Amino acid sequence: MKITDSDSVAIRYVIERQLEAFQKDDTAGAFAFASPEIQAQFRNPENFIQMVRLGYPAVYRPRSVFFDKITTIHGKITQLVLLLGPDGVPVRALYLMQKQSDTTWKINGCVLIPVEAEIK
Repeated sequence: MKITDSDSVAIRYVIERQLEAFQKDDTAGAFAFASPEIQAQFRNPENFIQMVRLGYPAVYRPRSVFFDKITTIHGKITQLVLLLGPDGVPVRALYLMQKQSDTTWKINGCVLIPVEAEIK
């Protein structure tokens, strides 16, 4: 899939809005940016934000956020984002993105890896 400039802008927008929602503890707002599959998996905004709060502190409360390139990993459109976690440890977030039938983008998962890890 070819990613256009407008796709890149839309992807960044979705991730930024979700990060803002986490900062405000806006559970419904953060949940709205998740793909239908993620929403089905967690069933409700409270379950979703609890998982993020416990398992992804760098996403839930990043000290800083830096958007890197968009790439394709195993056939999935992936936005690379460098995060500085609340503990001061930098991590790389791989946001797996999914284009919806209405052409909007949703987050279909996020994987945190060490900054020095090689991405293939």
